[in-house]
Amino acid sequence: MERPNFVENGGLRLPIGYRFHPTDEELVVHYLKRKVLGLPLPASVIPEFDVFQTDPWSLPGNLKEKRYFFSQKKLNDFGTKCKRSAGSIPSGYWKPIGKGKQIVASGSSQPVGMRKTLVFRERNHSSKTRTQWVMHEYYLVGLPTDPKNHPDEGGRLGC
Repeated sequence: MERPNFVENGGLRLPIGYRFHPTDEELVVHYLKRKVLGLPLPASVIPEFDVFQTDPWSLPGNLKEKRYFFSQKKLNDFGTKCKRSAGSIPSGYWKPIGKGKQIVASGSSQPVGMRKTLVFRERNHSSKTRTQWVMHEYYLVGLPTDPKNHPDEGGRLGC
């Protein structure tokens, strides 16, 4: 039996009264980890979308609701840091703020993932302006993988 796909035009299309309101642990353990390992997801509610190639106001879905996307990790030209510019002609970039938060699975003391908070900064000629756009980026830690099968262990989930 095929699982229902609740994603429509990059946004959720859930039945009336249903809400997709996962915890950090649920996002990392049941969605991101399973996605990276190629395992079936509990539900098809998170689309793949390159959030770093689109301005935040142009992302698919309802601007008034939380949106979730799987996105591949991309490194800068030196291969040392995550590339977080938005758009093909970057109008801005996502700037990490604060320390990341460890996500620990229930019944364990070992972290399974991290949540990093980013704010969008617009480039206005020579200045950079902080905006009200906030994204939480989730990534896995401590996942033993075979690089041939999983070249990007650090798959990303942006919310």
